[in-house]
Amino acid sequence: MRTNSCSFPKIVGRKIEVGLIGCGRISKNHFAALIRYSDDFRLVAVCDTDKNALQSAMVEYKVSGYSRIEDLLKKEKLDLAVLCTPSGLHSPQAILAAESGVNVICEKPMSTRYQDGVEMLNACNKSNVRLFIVKQNRLNTTLQLLKRAVDEKRFGNIKMININVFWTRPQEYYDQGDGWRRTIELDGGVFMNQACHYIDLIEWLNGPVDSVQSMMSTTRDIETEDSGVINLKWHSGALGSVAVTMLTYPKNLEGSITVLGEKGTVRVGGVAVNEIQTWEFADQKDYDEKITVANYQTKSVYGFGHIKYYRNVIDVLRGTAEPTMDGREGLKLMELLTACYMANRDQTTIKLPLNLKLS
Repeated sequence: MRTNSCSFPKIVGRKIEVGLIGCGRISKNHFAALIRYSDDFRLVAVCDTDKNALQSAMVEYKVSGYSRIEDLLKKEKLDLAVLCTPSGLHSPQAILAAESGVNVICEKPMSTRYQDGVEMLNACNKSNVRLFIVKQNRLNTTLQLLKRAVDEKRFGNIKMININVFWTRPQEYYDQGDGWRRTIELDGGVFMNQACHYIDLIEWLNGPVDSVQSMMSTTRDIETEDSGVINLKWHSGALGSVAVTMLTYPKNLEGSITVLGEKGTVRVGGVAVNEIQTWEFADQKDYDEKITVANYQTKSVYGFGHIKYYRNVIDVLRGTAEPTMDGREGLKLMELLTACYMANRDQTTIKLPLNLKLS
């Protein structure tokens, strides 16, 4: 598939016209980013099937509203569609936008099936539009420092990586609205949904995974898993684990990653990888003093990465940068997630890559 950015049209000399689809809880982060960069973006319209959510967004942001994405795309001239809808709807909605010649920002995960993600990417490439996948945790100040240390090989050989996501989602969370959060098709499970950004860190930090094992369980009245564990082996030889649950009492407790190497140990914890709690290396660098400045307080598990994420989107659409998180990056995560679900289903070790074909 094409990677040459020169083949994509640039949007210069005017504001980027945006339509936002899905006015639920995550949309607030996107609205905030659009407002922050109001010199570059103009929010044209919003879309939601929930009449109350739609009306609220129309009033607050003083824009037109639609209950159907088809009507939005037909009646408004957009440059960018932002998908904040249930994950299972991302693929058909992204394809509709692409066929209308509109670039797409898609919240995580890009789909609930790998093949749906492939079809999204193919549709965007065919229509010569961009597909951006939101992975805002990568832009957290804490994780940016960790990534720098990894890239500079300060750990030496990384031996082990452990990830914990101990949050809580009561039954009422899954039951709200029409109950789409309970379903495999629209929401996926705890790894596909709540822990998606943490699974993304696995290959982003330490490269391709060789094999995975997993076990998952369900306590809530839902179709998907709400707890699970994964064992990992990287091609580098490093081992790791991921432990995730939405059953923590009484509130979100921890979202953390610990990296253990022959020359370094780092733990980034807090409720959502927002605190560098351990930072020990055999060598010293000038940015080691920045670790306390990098820490931040947050009540939201979403963090504050959407603002930085949108900066890259602007630069890409203006033709001055390459995308840091695009459809191909989204498919890497989908392949790893697919392997984890296969390992649980078959109770066996799954080797990567899965040799899933891109058309």
